[in-house]
Amino acid sequence: MSALSYAAPSTVQDAIGLLSGAKGIAKVMSGGTDLLVQMKMGRLKADLIVDTKKLPGIFGITESAGVFTIGAATSGAQLGEHEGLKAAWPGVVEAANLIGSTQVQGRASLAGNLCNASPAADSVPAMIAAGAVAVIVGPNGQREAPVETIVVGPGRTSLAKDEFILQFRLPARPARSSDAYLRFIPRTEMDIAVVGCGVSVTLDAQGVCTAARVALGAVAPTQVLVTAAANALIGHTLDTATLAAVDAAARAACNPITDKRGTIDFRIKIAGVLARRAAKIAYDRAGARA
Repeated sequence: MSALSYAAPSTVQDAIGLLSGAKGIAKVMSGGTDLLVQMKMGRLKADLIVDTKKLPGIFGITESAGVFTIGAATSGAQLGEHEGLKAAWPGVVEAANLIGSTQVQGRASLAGNLCNASPAADSVPAMIAAGAVAVIVGPNGQREAPVETIVVGPGRTSLAKDEFILQFRLPARPARSSDAYLRFIPRTEMDIAVVGCGVSVTLDAQGVCTAARVALGAVAPTQVLVTAAANALIGHTLDTATLAAVDAAARAACNPITDKRGTIDFRIKIAGVLARRAAKIAYDRAGARA
């Protein structure tokens, strides 16, 4: 058995070089709240850990022309303390702030939550609903990809072995735009989502939805962008018929499993309920941002 190696490069190119030249399994560490626990439990084996926390641009939140750039290793605690981000993207922040305990919040990151590739990850449906883009670096330079293209299955991502996420970008928001994230868990806190739902909307002056994105988590092998639910919102105020259509579209998009936290039928029903409730919160928030 080979010994575990650890490296904390100070440049992006050095990090890419380490990943490219790694013999065996190399893992990128952002916050480490999933990676280190899985290694300690013996569920994950690695020959090399590449710690990204010394890389320029990997921490922090900046805003330019309404676009927020978030370093991939920025903690949930930092997101929750950024007033501008909370005002523009409250759903993304509240989803990130549901990851683990207060202590975990000081380390857990959006990149780690995404690349752990759990169907039940809280921040991922919210980021998908927000239209977030991942800034990915690798031997061929930098590329961007919508967050919904990153996870391809439980524990699997579309990133090459020598690629990693450096930053995320959240688009500028027009007036009367906002988002929300809700999840159902068996306990009151610190549990894994049975179902999660993110909704982002833009309204006109009359309260009619002009743009929307809806995403579900924990109801399929990957998070699901529910275009039919978004289409049910667009062109409508949030009346009873619209809510019923959103509920039906969310249910139809589900392909869940039965496990100790919930059955297939229960998850499908809850997906519809959360989609309706998250849409209502997003509408109310958007209407207040004239």
